[in-house]
Amino acid sequence: MSKKKVLARLKIKRRVRGKLSGTSDRPRLSVFRSNKQIYAQIIDDSNGRTLASASSLTKEGTNSQPKLEQASTVGTMIAEQAKSAGVSNVVFDRNGYLFHGRVKQLANAAREGGLKF
Repeated sequence: MSKKKVLARLKIKRRVRGKLSGTSDRPRLSVFRSNKQIYAQIIDDSNGRTLASASSLTKEGTNSQPKLEQASTVGTMIAEQAKSAGVSNVVFDRNGYLFHGRVKQLANAAREGGLKF
């Protein structure tokens, strides 16, 4: 990834995070995507706490899956952990990434798992 592309994503991220924050009623579902893995966290920004987290590193066997299936698995895992933490409504933070591919797959899997955003 070129430096120019990374800086453009960070600029989008800062702009979105200025308008978007997670509360106790509706925490923020933040997605981070690296070249090999995908991570998701549910964050309560008002208290500064992470309520739930999931990644493609946490479940055995996900590293051998294709990346889209990894994202789907992580979305399902974060939805299950959110339910156990008592969270059903979230604000989706795509972290400056375009809403397609792995980010979209994770979001759809989290919706199917019961999260509302």
